[in-house]
Amino acid sequence: MATAKQSNETLEIAPVESGTVSLAILGKSPLILNRMSEKAQHELLLPDGGRRSAAAKAQSLKHEPLREFRASPYTLESPESPTLLGIMSTAFKGAMRTAALDLPGATKARIGRLVYVEGEYVPIYGVPQVLMSVTRSADINHTPDVRTRCIVAKWAAFVSISFVKPLITAKSIVNLLAAGGVTAGVGDFRVEKGSGSFGRFTVTDAEDPEFLSVLSTGGRSVQEAAMAEPTAYDRQTADLLLWFDIELSRRTNG
Repeated sequence: MATAKQSNETLEIAPVESGTVSLAILGKSPLILNRMSEKAQHELLLPDGGRRSAAAKAQSLKHEPLREFRASPYTLESPESPTLLGIMSTAFKGAMRTAALDLPGATKARIGRLVYVEGEYVPIYGVPQVLMSVTRSADINHTPDVRTRCIVAKWAAFVSISFVKPLITAKSIVNLLAAGGVTAGVGDFRVEKGSGSFGRFTVTDAEDPEFLSVLSTGGRSVQEAAMAEPTAYDRQTADLLLWFDIELSRRTNG
């Protein structure tokens, strides 16, 4: 019978070192913020017990556009935050992981283990507007619906990324994030999904005039005012909002 021999060799494990790099992000296409609505969360937590009658449906609103608009972004409640709007930090990590699929020398799983975007949320600078667009539901018939979300046409952010050295370098982080801004993006209807082109971004210099312009014109106070008294992003949204207000008044007072 074979027996194992005890080895006197000492296993040496190199200490794990980490580095951090802070990068300026400038949006290259509008960002659609897509937090799950409270209505959808409530339905997941406590589903409606049964189907409503046609009369009950007629007495209730299917959509409340401005309420849906205000519910679509993550909001940073602390008054110390430089912005009201935020996006989950995992969105940028996801963009980097997607970029790793197309770049030599990196893998999605490796980036997932060795890279961490600091903070739960990344503050987003820019002026929010209302976007209403026709979408297709995920049901078997792909039923059309009108969805209202928050969109930021010109946006910027600071992203702080930690990584394990020397397995990854600061230069690799910059390259991965820049590539993720092109091939993946962040937010709803982003490039990664295939048919979308929203949420693209680039890594830029913190002194870039365009970057500084977004920061100076899209901070917390501006965003709070824009969320309270929003404007339409495009003509379709403006027309739908106008029709909704007129029709709601007619049905309510009629």
